[in-house]
Amino acid sequence: MTVNLSKNGPALTAAYQEVVDGKSSTNWALFTYEGNSNNLRLVEKGDGGLEEVLEELNSGKVMYAFCRVQDPNSGLPKYVLINWTGEGVEDSRKGIYANHMSSVASFLKGAHVTINARTEDDVEPETILGKVAKASGANFSFHKQTQSYRDAPRGPVGSVYRKVNAVEEIKQTKKDNFWAQTQRDEEAQRGEESRRAEQERQRMEREVREQEERQAKERERKTNERNQQIERERQIFEFLLFFIFIVFSQEAKSLVSQRSFNPKDIFTQREQSFKASSNLPPASSRPGKRQPILEESAASDGGPKSHPAFTAETERETYELPFDTNENLYENTQPTEYQVTSHLFSPADDTEITFDPYDIITNIEKIDEGWWRGVGPDGHCGLFPSNYVELL
Repeated sequence: MTVNLSKNGPALTAAYQEVVDGKSSTNWALFTYEGNSNNLRLVEKGDGGLEEVLEELNSGKVMYAFCRVQDPNSGLPKYVLINWTGEGVEDSRKGIYANHMSSVASFLKGAHVTINARTEDDVEPETILGKVAKASGANFSFHKQTQSYRDAPRGPVGSVYRKVNAVEEIKQTKKDNFWAQTQRDEEAQRGEESRRAEQERQRMEREVREQEERQAKERERKTNERNQQIERERQIFEFLLFFIFIVFSQEAKSLVSQRSFNPKDIFTQREQSFKASSNLPPASSRPGKRQPILEESAASDGGPKSHPAFTAETERETYELPFDTNENLYENTQPTEYQVTSHLFSPADDTEITFDPYDIITNIEKIDEGWWRGVGPDGHCGLFPSNYVELL
C-alpha cells in the first residue's frame, strides 16, 4: 500500500515549509507513521541541528528527517533527507518502508543529500556534513578581504585532492546493498505467501475430496450390510415356511396311519358297487317286484305246495318297491362349503384333491371322521383331510 500524506497533510506541509524557509529558526523536522498504518504524521521539529535530530530517532520505528545544514565549503544552506530504519523494526515494515521512500522524497523535495540509516553511526553530524561537502562538487568559500591585505609572497598552491575514505565508501556500499536486498526479500516474501496460499487451497480441496470418498464408501458399506441382512431374513423366513410344511405333512401322515380303516378303500368299493348295479338287467316286467322267497324255497325242496291264501299273503308281504337305480350310495348329507385355513395339501394319488391356503372347497360329504370328500378349486372331486378346513 502507498503512504498516506493527505490525512495529516497541513501539519506535514507546514513543518516542511519552516525548514526550507531561510528566515525561520526551525532547521529540522521529523516524521513517522501512526501505529501500524501508512498514515505519515509529524513527530517533532526544532532548531538544534543534527545533534538534536539524533536524540529523537527511535530504533524501533521507521522515520524520516528533513534537515537544513550549512555547506562546509560554501557556507550555503543545504538540505538533507534521512531515511531511518531502526534495528528493531519488523521485516514486514521494512518492506513497506522501501516502497514508500520514493513517495516521501517527492513530498520532501529539494534534498541535496539522501542518507539511508539504521544506526546512530550512520547519522553522526560529521559523517553527514562530509557527504554534504562531497555533494557540493568543489572546495571553495566566500570571504571578505581584510583591509590589511598585502601582496605577500605566496606559498605552495594547495591541491584540491581529497583522500578517499575507504571505510566510508564500504559503509555506503553496504547500505545500498541492504536496501536492494530488502526489496528482493519483500518480493520473495510476497511470492512465498502466494505459494503458501496456493498450497493451502490445494490441501483444502484434497481434504474435501477425501472426505467425500470416505462418505461414499461408508454409504456403500451400509447398503451392502442392509442387503445382506435382508437376504438372511429372507432365508430364515423360507426355512421356517419349509419347516412348518414338513411338520404339518408329518402330522397328516401320522393321522392317516392312526385311523382304523382307510376311507379311500370305502370310496373305491362304493364306486365299484355303483358301477356294478348300473349294469344289472331288470328283475321283472314290473320294476321292483321280486319272486316270493318261500315259493322258491318250496320248489327247490320238492315239498307240498302251500295253501293258496298263505301264498298270496306271503306274496303281498314279500313284494318290494321298484328298485331305484339312482339311490344314493353314500351318506345323505347336505353339501356344505368349507374354507382351507393355513395349510397346504398335496395329494398322494388321483383320489385326493389339492388346494392352497384360503381356497374354497364345495359339495363336501363327511364320509369319515378324518377324511371328507368334496370339489376342489380346480373342479376335481376327491378326498382331503378334515382337519385342514374350517366352516365358512
